[in-house]
Amino acid sequence: MKIIVLQDRLRSGGTERHSILLSRELAALGQMCELVTFRPGGRLASTVTSPHRCLQPFDTGVDWFAPGLLHQVLGRFPDIVLCMGKTANCFAGRIQEKALARSPATRVVATLRAGDRLPWFYYASVRRAAHMVANSREAADELVDRHGLPRAKVSVIHNSLVFPESAPERDAVLRKQLGAGPSTTVLLSVAMFRPSKNQRSLIEMAAGLPADWDWALWLAGEGPELEPCRRLARRLGLEKRVRFLGFQKDPGPLYRAADIAVHASREEALSNFLIEAQAHGLPTVACRALGIRECFIEGTTGWMLEQGDYDGFRGALALLARDSPGQRAERAEKARSFARRSFDPERQVRAYADLFESLCRGAETSSRT
Repeated sequence: MKIIVLQDRLRSGGTERHSILLSRELAALGQMCELVTFRPGGRLASTVTSPHRCLQPFDTGVDWFAPGLLHQVLGRFPDIVLCMGKTANCFAGRIQEKALARSPATRVVATLRAGDRLPWFYYASVRRAAHMVANSREAADELVDRHGLPRAKVSVIHNSLVFPESAPERDAVLRKQLGAGPSTTVLLSVAMFRPSKNQRSLIEMAAGLPADWDWALWLAGEGPELEPCRRLARRLGLEKRVRFLGFQKDPGPLYRAADIAVHASREEALSNFLIEAQAHGLPTVACRALGIRECFIEGTTGWMLEQGDYDGFRGALALLARDSPGQRAERAEKARSFARRSFDPERQVRAYADLFESLCRGAETSSRT
């Protein structure tokens, strides 16, 4: 098959990491796969190993500007166009409609990988695509029940683990470098600093933890909410407890050094951070959002609380902090096993390849009839 993965820009988010992973792994399966982005550059651009083209000759700074999109995509006569991210998906319907005239065998696959509020023309666009992939069962139900997509037109393929599980040994060196002692309970969040990711709530929740509890909150990521969160931590007197670690090309060492994954995002479809934390054996405490309960074994490797339930959040943290070494090891092994079983990259990529082959067979049947 000839496959094009379409993405606006290779910034530092989970969708961009998955665009790169899918392009690479589909090519490894023997498919002719090319990554096409609207804008050049981005934090992750240097990690691309599959064929990659940019539509903008230089970075205009405008995500939506896609010069020559239809010619550059349909002129290659692809079998599949996989739209990744909100911007690319807003073009999915138009690409599919034009394909009917220029490249009738082309099937456009739209995706839902975010739980934030999407523009109306996103839904108007994806309805016209040949198929839709959601990365959680809850997201798929949302598409069918709330937005009226036919159930047969929606598939669920969970996110793949971009960062594989690591050995269970704690990274004591990194803990020491970041000021955490052997008895410190390290709470970790890895996410872009956007309003929807809601790191502000994590800081406010942490401010109410018992004064005699040795804890630290590590926040990795970058974005427009970073400086407001820094100011909040200073205002609450938490400068020595809350560490802002910036963009992490590979957050694996942080997972190995932390004790509990914490997440307060209001808008998700499936959290990459939480499934990566599980793969590294970290128990999870998270706030309710779309797909969150699919990221862990609730009540065993993770707990989901309502948004704003700071007391409940602190209670779940205290429960985990009281675990004996044996209980921690057992919980960590269950988390690793769950992540290995549910988010294995080879299985998820194979699911995409099988879906694409099925759509292509359908296209061939349609062209004969």
